[in-house]
Amino acid sequence: MMTPHWQQQLLKCEMIRASRSPHHRARASAMAARTVQKAAIPITNPNAIKPPETNGIAKDGDSSFTSSPSAKSQAASDLSPITASALANHPSATVPPVAELPRPIAPKPGNTWQSLDMGGVGIKNIPPTSGLFAFTFLTNLYLNHNALSAVPPQIAKLRHLELLDLSGNGLMSIPPELGMLTSLKELYLFDNHLQTLPPELGTLHQLQTLGIEGNPLEPSLKQIVQKDGTPALISYLRDSCPIPAPPPDRAWKHFVGQAEREAMANDPTAETFTVLCYNILCERCATERLYGYTPSWALQWDYRKELILTEVLQHNADFLCLQEVDNAQYEEYFSKQLAEHGYEGAHWPKSRYKMMSENERRMVDGSAIFYKASKYSLVEKHLIEFSTVAMQRPDFKKTDDMFNRVLGKDHIAVVCLLENKETGTRLIVANTHLHWDPAFSDVKLVQTALLIEEVEKIAQNFARYPPRLPPTPSSATSSATNPSIGETNGSARPPPMYTDAYKIPIVVCGDLNSNPTSGVYEFLSTGSLPPDHEDFLSHTYGKYTTEGLRHRLGLKSAYAGIGELSMTNYTPTFKGTLDYIWYTTANLAVNSVLGEVDQGYLDKVVGFPNAHFPSDHLCLVSEFRVRPPREAQPARPPPVFPESSSRAHN
Repeated sequence: MMTPHWQQQLLKCEMIRASRSPHHRARASAMAARTVQKAAIPITNPNAIKPPETNGIAKDGDSSFTSSPSAKSQAASDLSPITASALANHPSATVPPVAELPRPIAPKPGNTWQSLDMGGVGIKNIPPTSGLFAFTFLTNLYLNHNALSAVPPQIAKLRHLELLDLSGNGLMSIPPELGMLTSLKELYLFDNHLQTLPPELGTLHQLQTLGIEGNPLEPSLKQIVQKDGTPALISYLRDSCPIPAPPPDRAWKHFVGQAEREAMANDPTAETFTVLCYNILCERCATERLYGYTPSWALQWDYRKELILTEVLQHNADFLCLQEVDNAQYEEYFSKQLAEHGYEGAHWPKSRYKMMSENERRMVDGSAIFYKASKYSLVEKHLIEFSTVAMQRPDFKKTDDMFNRVLGKDHIAVVCLLENKETGTRLIVANTHLHWDPAFSDVKLVQTALLIEEVEKIAQNFARYPPRLPPTPSSATSSATNPSIGETNGSARPPPMYTDAYKIPIVVCGDLNSNPTSGVYEFLSTGSLPPDHEDFLSHTYGKYTTEGLRHRLGLKSAYAGIGELSMTNYTPTFKGTLDYIWYTTANLAVNSVLGEVDQGYLDKVVGFPNAHFPSDHLCLVSEFRVRPPREAQPARPPPVFPESSSRAHN
């Protein structure tokens, strides 16, 4: 019995075979458009027959997608009324869904034409240097019924292609680089000489039709299409594709010379620490619907968690700021595993967990901060719930935009107040994960402003705490393991004095879901933002949109010295910087940062996660040196002149 999948395959094959005349599609489109006056006539695909669904939808069992392709699960309270049904969306706003819906992806190049018909004109060869590959704006390319014996790998440059017709040529093979064309929905290979298909085609997670009829194809591959259709074959190729070679280690970018680094290493008074920031992609969010290009085995949490732990531990950082850590994995995996390596931690889930059952709470993600317990003592830990803080502001209470856009979001920040056990140096580390949706840039600004205001308040209180007592002969030789505020400092030098909040070193980490041109970045880096900034989207937020935003922390991105990473989030439809480590420049300086992923490797992978990168985000690491607070100079006494001396006046 012939399946509907194969019936559709044969129908399209017959349509393609009827399109062998020169420029058949272009002429058909021109005739259809003769009654319409247009400056440029687009070529449409007359053979397109769209199936009811695309890869991954049925498996996930949730086809309600009203917002971004990259959204991970959000509770109903986390969404505006318009997007209330999108309960499985991804907060990074970067991973494409397989359904055709509005999504925040990199814009396509604007052109008056996007289709090119070179079918049926006897082309025998396309050289790798062909100007065809400069037309990166193309969405439809017809090379059918020519005399091609090969297709150059450079075709992978046409990343926006949604339809590619190579039918009726003499192809013995197709380049594996076709797997980089992740926007493809129709790939017609009818009537060639193909005996097999490269497994790299498994990344074509949006492909609806792979036309294979008329080829002496390996029976096992053909049977998959005949029985279960194109999505099943793509899944098979994806999961059976050999693991590519891993990339070279990411190189460190140093901001101080080798001699200075050696001097710091030999200076007993020099104080340095390392901070790691990483959105680990929680278990609940790593679904085939959102990451259809990733092998299913590489999406499994049991595989990814080991890679995440290895990545985190290999950098031996003093502080680990992790986002998308759910309750279950924090308690059952990360706390236990990291404790074996000397870390203690603080974690809070997003606020929605309060309204859930015990079992549901386990899967709610949040933010965690881990620190080396042998080096630092935890003085306090704080939870900042942005919606709660917003409700407490008198200038927000009567704002409709606040109720409709901000208060429904349950994002949080975790703040830890720490002291270096040896030197008494205080440190504040904050970690957050802001709202994902690009259509809510105003919400991200409000959340960022609330975070910085709360950190400043926390720092002011921290500065009032009494310093540790100066060392005594007995305490200097003792082995006190966990001194607290006011206890004796074990260092041979007196502990630093903090006269106000701005003397305390502060580090703010997180997935801010904001690029370096955003209002969030401008506010953090400059300390101010005008009340009419475009990212407020003309919404009203009390003093924020009447007086603007201001802070006095003097923050700078740790990666600003290299112009930021080219990307911290890497998927087929989005490659950009969303994650940051911010620090106070008055009392901290950057020694080095972990650099980029090898470009040669990136050119061969469509996106993360994959076999080598367990999250769609990159891990950020920065080493800092502490600048001790300047001691106030004693007032200079007035000069005293001897009574017997005399001065000459001119």
